[in-house]
Amino acid sequence: MSNFIVGLTGGIGSGKSTVAQFFADFDIRVIDADVIAREVVAPGSPCLQKITDHFGNAILTDENSLDRDKLRHIVFTQPAAKNWLNRLLHPVIRENMLMQCKTASSPYCLLVVPLLIENNLQHLVNRILVCDCLESTQIKRTMLRDNNSQALVEKIMHSQIDRANRLKAADDIVDTEAAITEVEKKCQILHQFYLKLANCN
Repeated sequence: MSNFIVGLTGGIGSGKSTVAQFFADFDIRVIDADVIAREVVAPGSPCLQKITDHFGNAILTDENSLDRDKLRHIVFTQPAAKNWLNRLLHPVIRENMLMQCKTASSPYCLLVVPLLIENNLQHLVNRILVCDCLESTQIKRTMLRDNNSQALVEKIMHSQIDRANRLKAADDIVDTEAAITEVEKKCQILHQFYLKLANCN
């Protein structure tokens, strides 16, 4: 059981997946809020049924899965829809995250929550690790990864906390502008540091 939780966060395209993978390679349990968010709306789940009741069957794909692109468009253009969805999903996701943290067998666990600070979830973790890079890098990476327009990426970024305030909330920072070998080295140093903290906790 992991009593020590490191919260990994960062803006869209900031390199969270890369950093999380390094910790996974160190045999640290990684719990990803985005993965849990997909699991709780899987076909046949109570949450998906409620979403379908609310938005209609047009929100589903031909395979009766949630059409995430359609839903993303709705929540980014309709604040009321976003608030409704958050009220439905956030408590379920949070409960799943905490359950997975409690059952993790590594000395500490890494909880990846992109909106950790925005959703005021800092109290759930012992340390906040922020992935940081230039905003222009975030835009380039996300456009390349998701094939999105620059306007959409910037809209998503504007819905997140700004870089300065995210850095202010950080206990630790990984600069993902650095070469991948440097990022790995920083993660290794932090890993050793977290092992000591977890042992003292």
